[in-house]
Amino acid sequence: MIDLFIDSTPSPLGIIDIVADASRLLSVDFQDCRPRLHRLLTKRYGPVSLIPRPHLLQARDRLKAYFSGELDALQGIAIDPGGSVFQRQVWGSLSTIQPGSTRTYGDLAQQIHRPGAAQAVGRANALNPVLIFLPCHRVVGRDQTLVGYAAGLQRKQWLLAHETGSLFGRI
Repeated sequence: MIDLFIDSTPSPLGIIDIVADASRLLSVDFQDCRPRLHRLLTKRYGPVSLIPRPHLLQARDRLKAYFSGELDALQGIAIDPGGSVFQRQVWGSLSTIQPGSTRTYGDLAQQIHRPGAAQAVGRANALNPVLIFLPCHRVVGRDQTLVGYAAGLQRKQWLLAHETGSLFGRI
């Protein structure tokens, strides 16, 4: 069994669980999605023990700053999402999407030099273990509609509205 560390923090969208090892974020997900968090961690590591540890890698402070309007506060933190080579390519491309902007699954497929792999990009996004920090909420359907978000489309919509300033100061 591997020991990992967990912290939780409130957000406007619900409590967020943060999982890390000694130096990198491994998972960020909403607490009501904890079965998904455990499933992804177990698939990657086998049995895990989550040990409470506050202020993991300052992720709590960075999330608070992000939700307060500092949209670049999530940059520069060490992340290790695991995954296949393809998934890592997709997840790496997410960090190139600026706050308040969106890309389609097809755009990301083109960006990683895999034209025609839009559906595979969508599947990789669905398995993104580090929500918000790897901003899969910024990926939309071919017709710019909101599709697919493991934590729920309402949260995806809220995050995009937050980043474009269309929440009218509500946080």
